[in-house]
Amino acid sequence: MHIVLYEPEIPQNTGNIGRTCLALGAKLWLVRPLGFRLDEHHRRRAGLDYWEQLVWQDVPNWETISKSLERQRTWLFSKTATINYTDVAYRPGDTLVFGSESKGLPRSLLEEGADRVVGIPMRDAVRSLNLSSAVAVAGYEAWRQWRERDHEAEVARPPDTT
Repeated sequence: MHIVLYEPEIPQNTGNIGRTCLALGAKLWLVRPLGFRLDEHHRRRAGLDYWEQLVWQDVPNWETISKSLERQRTWLFSKTATINYTDVAYRPGDTLVFGSESKGLPRSLLEEGADRVVGIPMRDAVRSLNLSSAVAVAGYEAWRQWRERDHEAEVARPPDTT
């Protein structure tokens, strides 16, 4: 799985997301510009202490990452989505893309991938979920689906008689 943060602004959120990615076995992609510095000193201060073990990459812009990842299995998360994130059948290798804390994803990306825009439902009393919370909810739903399908395949497999 790939988790993409489009122009993240808050280093502590990115630190929490990095920890979630490590727990899920996901690669973290950071699309610049970032709202913080990535040198070792600033990573430690932001709680990015797991980054030595994390598989991650920062890229200068969306065009760079879109060439690196398969777009047809890319899911764009937005609070304006009409497709519920649990209505998607996630597959290993899928890419989950999240926008910045203050702006979300650009309208151009949402329009370009309109059939792949999904959202996490919430009551109107809340403007949006915290970015790290949204990544955890979505990432673990994808992982849950894979584990469930693997379990179903295991149960359906005939016993080994050798």
